[in-house]
Amino acid sequence: MSKNIILTNQEIEHKTKRIAYQIYETFVDENEVVLAGIATNGFIFAEKIAQELKKISPLEVSLCEVQIDKQNPELPIHTSLLKEQYANKGLILVDDVLNSGTTLIYAIRHFLDVPLKKFKTAVLVDRNHKKYPVKADFKGISLSTSILEHVQVVFDENGNSYAYLS
Repeated sequence: MSKNIILTNQEIEHKTKRIAYQIYETFVDENEVVLAGIATNGFIFAEKIAQELKKISPLEVSLCEVQIDKQNPELPIHTSLLKEQYANKGLILVDDVLNSGTTLIYAIRHFLDVPLKKFKTAVLVDRNHKKYPVKADFKGISLSTSILEHVQVVFDENGNSYAYLS
């Protein structure tokens, strides 16, 4: 099985910076935003966006890790922040790859139980194979792939990252 690199480390850095600017433009009227990253890669991507946001904006950025069983998304979802900590704030749900939309739609449903000022979604790769009516408000790249292809994002311990199609 061959790996076709679709995003290099430098391209991911550029897309992360662009998404951070888009988030700042959208939430410029707010004092604080919460980046809720879906474990594991979504949270790592949220951390990268948070670093960029802190460089370019005065926004106070809180990180929240979202634990969801991707095979059984209807099971209870756990977050590293209490509901009171993100209530009445702007929240961005972050994941690495938007494939069928299953993970994102169940995570969105979880956050809809709490009043939020604004709610947006961000993904690094949008595959355009959705089963649910969910979209990414901020996306790094859109790919039209076959259903048999697999997109994987790799964040290694040295801070390098890349995305490939196999």
